[in-house]
Amino acid sequence: MYVVRTSETVLKMTSFDTFYNELLELVNKHEKNNTPLKVEKDLETNIVKIFGENITALARAKNGLNDVTELAYATAEHHPFWNLLYNCSEISNTVLEKWTSELSKKDISDIEWSIKELKQSLEKITEKINDSESRQR
Repeated sequence: MYVVRTSETVLKMTSFDTFYNELLELVNKHEKNNTPLKVEKDLETNIVKIFGENITALARAKNGLNDVTELAYATAEHHPFWNLLYNCSEISNTVLEKWTSELSKKDISDIEWSIKELKQSLEKITEKINDSESRQR
């Protein structure tokens, strides 16, 4: 059993926790005025998302993919998995953009190119794993 002193408990309450609690009060106020909102939280990582009543699964997917794409762009080639993430996000962006229409020949060509890049990246990663395992023997 872990016992904390009062001062430690107070320190665990962050300014983000305070913000989140105040935000919930605001959301409740607007919901009482018939503005349906959906709040999703991940307080461990300080993330709160608020969705309006007309949000669609497609819009949510695009929004989430924006975060993935941002990581792919920001990471650049400094991470060994960058190219995997980048090309997967590019394929996903293309698919989501055309979700309610059709893929063009150019879209298909771009997806094929990204798949080739994915295969090459996987081959490089596999080679590194195999080399590492060979050295450990």
